[in-house]
Amino acid sequence: MGPARWLALGSLLALGAPLEGRLVGEGDAGFGECDQFFYAGTPPEGLAAEGHVKICQRSAGTERFATLYSTGDRIPVYSAFRAPRPAPAGAEPRWLVEPQIDDPNSNLEEVTNEADAITTVDSLGSKQALTTDYLNSDYQRGQLYPFSLSSDLHTATFALTNAAPMTQTFQERWYMNLNSLMDRALTPQCGGGNDLYIITGAVPSDVKVKDKVTIPKFVWLAACCAVPGGGWAMGFVKHTTDGDVIEDVMVKELEKLLPSNPQLFQNNCGETEQDTEKMKKILEIVNQVQDEERMVQSKETTSALPSTRSKRSALQPPEAPEERSSFLGNLVGFIATPFIKLSQLICHLVVGILKNTVYVLWYVAKQVINGIESCLYHLGSATVSYFLAIGEELASIPWKVLKVIVKIIRAILRILCCLLKVVCRILGIPVRVLVDVATFPVYTMGAIPIVCKDIAVGLGGAISLLFDTAFGTMGGLFQVVFSVFKRIGYKVTFENSGEL
Repeated sequence: MGPARWLALGSLLALGAPLEGRLVGEGDAGFGECDQFFYAGTPPEGLAAEGHVKICQRSAGTERFATLYSTGDRIPVYSAFRAPRPAPAGAEPRWLVEPQIDDPNSNLEEVTNEADAITTVDSLGSKQALTTDYLNSDYQRGQLYPFSLSSDLHTATFALTNAAPMTQTFQERWYMNLNSLMDRALTPQCGGGNDLYIITGAVPSDVKVKDKVTIPKFVWLAACCAVPGGGWAMGFVKHTTDGDVIEDVMVKELEKLLPSNPQLFQNNCGETEQDTEKMKKILEIVNQVQDEERMVQSKETTSALPSTRSKRSALQPPEAPEERSSFLGNLVGFIATPFIKLSQLICHLVVGILKNTVYVLWYVAKQVINGIESCLYHLGSATVSYFLAIGEELASIPWKVLKVIVKIIRAILRILCCLLKVVCRILGIPVRVLVDVATFPVYTMGAIPIVCKDIAVGLGGAISLLFDTAFGTMGGLFQVVFSVFKRIGYKVTFENSGEL
């Protein structure tokens, strides 16, 4: 068998082997295999201190629950477990001790009977509580993880490292509260409890039993339901003062009541995705449990008064009976008895009505206060979300400005690339074409005189042609006329025909 999985903070405690456990090194920040009993596999932050021992409670080769034990106060700081299951019938309590807490060199199993460890373990009880510490006192060994919620056939919950001093009345009410809350509120509102994580703890006071075992100031319970999309987290506190009922608190408020203001669940058990409707249903059941506890207290108070009177009357010497009683006295007593009984009945009715009226008013006031607290909580959450959204927008402005600047720089670079492409294309045109384009104006200006000359020559030829045409036409006409006159017979002398 290997050692149970646990770790002492601030000192090296080499452990022996209980029910198939495994040794955890000092560098392990968690509970090893028992990390499964914590939400997200992360134990509470801020509760572990020097002199505290981490214990992975195992039996029959299976991890049962995790305990953080204070060797200074000799009581558990907390015990963590998953969804409770009904305890096996017929299991007998068998209180066990952890021998390696007192004697690291002990070869006994980590979970063993105190009688077997007394003769073999050196300094047994120097760092943990023993059964003898509770003898002849008004306190009993109260389990933080009660046996009634465990399915362990080997009664691992009866380890003294899971127990703290409690009076019998307080222990009964604590177990009653846990059973009622688990069966009627927590488990049903968490899908049957498969994703339910429970942590129960005790806050030490300044009073000790036999100057050894510290009496808790109050005990507490924190529940985390990790159902996706419908989870929740609740806290409960019960003071050891007689007459106090269990109180429901938010987990953050519970953390403020604990030493060092720890964080019980990582990310507050998914606070942003919690189902408020399920929490309201849980609070309704909690109110019923509180009312039932008050009724039990009132019944115990009323039943305790007659028993006290009977005890006092038994201690008093008996009175000598009267030998005679007058007929008149018997008659008066017979007549007055109904009126006395009626007055007593009326008193009881008035007291009952007043008591129930006070309970109703208290319940209504609590519901109103719970409603106001819920409204204030939602208002605060909405305000925080609003400011967070504004903060995110303000924080994103520099990033957006930087993105715009980057886009402008990219556009400028694209323009420069286009210009470079144009220049490259221009430089890629043949040089001969550029020379022809450059010399075109010169050739054009040089050709103008030649063109003008050609135009003038053309005009002169045209004019000369016109004159030749005119004179030729006139000469032809004269020849026609001369021929006509010659045929008719007239003789015309042309002395100057040669001129013509």
